[in-house]
Amino acid sequence: MPAVSKGDGMRGLAVFISDIRNCKSKEAEIKRINKELANIRSKFKGDKALDGYSKKKYVCKLLFIFLLGHDIDFGHMEAVNLLSSNKYTEKQIGYLFISVLVNSNSELIRLINNAIKNDLASRNPTFMCLALHCIANVGSREMGEAFAADIPRILVAGDSMDSVKQSAALCLLRLYKASPDLVPMGEWTARVVHLLNDQHMGVVTAAVSLITCLCKKNPDDFKTCISLAVSRLSRIVSSASTDLQDYTYYFVPAPWLSVKLLRLLQCYPPPEDAAVKGRLVECLETVLNKAQEPPKSKKVQHSNAKNAILFETISLIIHYDSEPNLLVRACNQLGQFLQHRETNLRYLALESMCTLASSEFSHEAVKTHIDTVINALKTERDVSVRQRAADLLYAMCDRSNAKQIVSEMLRYLETADYAIREEIVLKVAILAEKYAVDYSWYVDTILNLIRIAGDYVSEEVWYRVLQIVTNRDDVQGYAAKTVFEALQAPACHENMVKVGGYILGEFGNLIAGDPRSSPPVQFSLLHSKFHLCSVATRALLLSTYIKFINLFPETKATIQGVLRAGSQLRNADVELQQRAVEYLTLSSVASTDVLATVLEEMPPFPERESSILAKLKRKKGPGAGSALDDGRRDPSSNDINGGVEPTPSTVSTPSPSADLLGLRAAPPPAAPQAPSGAGNLLVDVFSDGPAAQPSLGPTAEEAFLSELEPPAPESPMALLADPAPAADPGPEDISPPIPEADELLNKFVCKNNGVLFENQLLQIGVKSEFRQNLGRMYLFYGNKTSIQFQNFLPTVVHPGDLQTQLAVQTKRVAAQVDGGAQVQQVLNIECLRDFLTPPLLSVRFRYGGAPQSLTLKLPVTVNKFFQPTEMAAQDFFQRWKQLSLPQQEAQKIFKANHPMDAEVTKAKLLGFGSALLDNVDPNPENFVGAGIIQTKALQVGCLLRLEPNAQAQMYRLTLRTSKEPVSRHLCELLAQQF
Repeated sequence: MPAVSKGDGMRGLAVFISDIRNCKSKEAEIKRINKELANIRSKFKGDKALDGYSKKKYVCKLLFIFLLGHDIDFGHMEAVNLLSSNKYTEKQIGYLFISVLVNSNSELIRLINNAIKNDLASRNPTFMCLALHCIANVGSREMGEAFAADIPRILVAGDSMDSVKQSAALCLLRLYKASPDLVPMGEWTARVVHLLNDQHMGVVTAAVSLITCLCKKNPDDFKTCISLAVSRLSRIVSSASTDLQDYTYYFVPAPWLSVKLLRLLQCYPPPEDAAVKGRLVECLETVLNKAQEPPKSKKVQHSNAKNAILFETISLIIHYDSEPNLLVRACNQLGQFLQHRETNLRYLALESMCTLASSEFSHEAVKTHIDTVINALKTERDVSVRQRAADLLYAMCDRSNAKQIVSEMLRYLETADYAIREEIVLKVAILAEKYAVDYSWYVDTILNLIRIAGDYVSEEVWYRVLQIVTNRDDVQGYAAKTVFEALQAPACHENMVKVGGYILGEFGNLIAGDPRSSPPVQFSLLHSKFHLCSVATRALLLSTYIKFINLFPETKATIQGVLRAGSQLRNADVELQQRAVEYLTLSSVASTDVLATVLEEMPPFPERESSILAKLKRKKGPGAGSALDDGRRDPSSNDINGGVEPTPSTVSTPSPSADLLGLRAAPPPAAPQAPSGAGNLLVDVFSDGPAAQPSLGPTAEEAFLSELEPPAPESPMALLADPAPAADPGPEDISPPIPEADELLNKFVCKNNGVLFENQLLQIGVKSEFRQNLGRMYLFYGNKTSIQFQNFLPTVVHPGDLQTQLAVQTKRVAAQVDGGAQVQQVLNIECLRDFLTPPLLSVRFRYGGAPQSLTLKLPVTVNKFFQPTEMAAQDFFQRWKQLSLPQQEAQKIFKANHPMDAEVTKAKLLGFGSALLDNVDPNPENFVGAGIIQTKALQVGCLLRLEPNAQAQMYRLTLRTSKEPVSRHLCELLAQQF
């Protein structure tokens, strides 16, 4: 940049600014400004032509006055005239004035465009940069139309200076964000990508920002940037701080560029090229290793730069979700930040670990930090950090630690900030329901929740506990006893009265034999709360009273007296008055049989999606669904919490594994003749929605092979009844699977949930659950662009004889998917007999008028219908010998493709579907498993043994089943996971 001469000091401007600062009042300032404006106006209109210096000085004064908040309505033409000056300082002030004061719709834009065009053609790098900065600052559509074609040419020109390339890249980025349709995509695209190899780090930094933005709309055009970005990142990460001296920030080489490159890589799935992927993994490992090194400086700037790269690296590892070793290391690294003295680092660590907890590979590693997270929940001063700690506890919860986490969250709830209490209440309710080891603990937890934070317990929460109590015969007596005891507290929350009124009205007879809870005592206890409650609660209690007359005839006279009281029959609230009149008449006129029929016990509720989970999603806002629906398969749950259950139909008592979690939550319990006041509470509370979490029930004892009972006859029909089958095109009508289809399929062999496919247009997520020979899969199609998908048509195809082996029924989805929106498709699956090839998923749509098509392999493999089976050592070896025919065994010896970690191996085997048997193999390093593949036609028993050799980095896998093809196929599937 040219040096500024002494004459450019503009003494008159300095004096004017000094006068303004010395003004004692606002009036004095306005008077001085008006005087200066008059002087400047006279100079501009005078007969004497002003030289460049004077114009620059007066334009600067106008600019300063504008920045003080005063309107400027003249001087624009003088600023435009400055653009034609050959002096840098005069041209700079002209561009500055235009960038700040000229409206994008100004009549002067055409003159300004001509001046900019001249500067861009001048080949003077300083003038070119000023012009590019002005285009970016104004950013009007007219400027975009005028220069959108020239700027890419300047950017990729071989003779452009580095500073010009930088400015051109950032200018093009600004225009693209303002008007994407104006930026041409053509021959220069590939040349922009190759700017990542530029020698000048500033050019590379600007180019990465531009490419990151462009590739979100046109991913395929910029796909070649992956290898170049990995190469550049590798050079930066492996360099010493002295190698990039001009771009080293407090001993950290090029931190901003490193962060931008890592964000660019997050726009794409993992590299397909093995060499590129290996180099990237090496880079990520290097960053994690450097994070463990002692800091080279005690300055906060050094730690900030170093941690920025580290957290972006962890974000990329989480995005890929394909490297178990890196995921575990990332979790351990974040664990070190949980007790860091810097609040921001603790917050970021908790936030990142919430995402890691949803990965099947790192969930166990996250759980090891539970004590630290609980301590953060108790002791953190910052409410936002405490909220992230609560989120992490929710994400890491499973059957093994549910009681501890729920207990700690309840304890924290007593002192929690009011802003987050409702969210914590919802999370406690969901966790208590999802991981309840028995229903009495669940009832205790919810009643405790109402006691501690009754004002924040929404209707969905207490509705849900009433549904579960109603649907479970074995918990009704306990619930009645517990709620009766809770109502005896002097200060009792109104929500507790509602729960108590409903439960005692339905099941109070179960505790009426105890003199301490006799019918008169129950009625007196409830009626003592009557006058303290709202109208809706009083209406519910009146319904309880009429139920009491049916359950306990001895209370009839007392209750009729209450109903006959003037305060009820003449109540100002029409709903209460109507109830009192109708219930009094009903109890007086109806016979005992009629009364028993009208007031019989509420039937079990049908199961739908949990309204509690839906409410939490709404509270967390858009995009939270994936975090809440991480859908991890809990290995310790033996698939009881993860199975699909038939919907209760004509039976009076639901299945033992009926949905306690509340994925398919029932409508709220309504009192007889629901009033308009109380009834309004129930409107739209239990709307249908996408399934979120699997159901819960007591673990069923399963015997091996011949001792296993087949599924109940109504189960398949209950599971497969609701969806209507969609048209299933033949294999000849679809394109062949994409090259990486097998690799994507292998990712889901040992897990049920995750991202199946992602490019810059579309993301396909999978969430599935299987039980016996039945399965239900939810496919989530997300439009990652801002443009609507037209003619959107996903279909499932059965290649070969798969139609006779696997039944798949689908629900159609909307033909249009709006930009940024997500649609869900439900697939109900029934395994008819063992199969070797998965079904295909064909997705077709139109994007921007262009047809798009892709075919994937649906992650439905035969091991999904594995039912784990526990066996003693003696039973295992006896069955192992029975399966001794050569064709019944498949064995494979192979080299480990991933680090040999025992915990990761155990997680994969559990995810594969088998039960891991302890103390069976003489060698404790070996893994032994057993299970049954459930099909409609038959059940195939399976035993497996995995022998790792850490020294040789080899595995030997042996599988024995009663069917030869199944043995070979399972062996191939499982071997690819290690």
